[in-house]
Amino acid sequence: MGLSDCRVGAVIGVSDMDRAKEFYEGKLGLSGGEETPDGGHRYPCGGGTEIYVYPSPGNAGGSGATQAGWSVGNVEAMVDELTAKGVTFEQYGEPINTDAKGVARFGEYASAWFKDPDGNILALAG
Repeated sequence: MGLSDCRVGAVIGVSDMDRAKEFYEGKLGLSGGEETPDGGHRYPCGGGTEIYVYPSPGNAGGSGATQAGWSVGNVEAMVDELTAKGVTFEQYGEPINTDAKGVARFGEYASAWFKDPDGNILALAG
């Protein structure tokens, strides 16, 4: 068995688990899962995947790259739903060029990016 046969999930370091839970649960609507011995939390997502949020104050928000992304059916509808819950979407120029809502279109494909309270970049794609 190789890695291409194994499940994979996103791992997000945060500085404050209470604040992170408020965001990931309250604003993004993630639920269920389990607390882990290190103080983190595993949130189940579609297709047997998960996102693992764990305390890592010295490393939280340190990457300027996308840390996790959700494949959604309708990016613009999900942007509207999350914006209504207080999520702010990033605005990018060349070469990404997002619209006023923060949605970038690449033919039939669309993406949008937002940050958690630590500045970890998360994405929607569809």
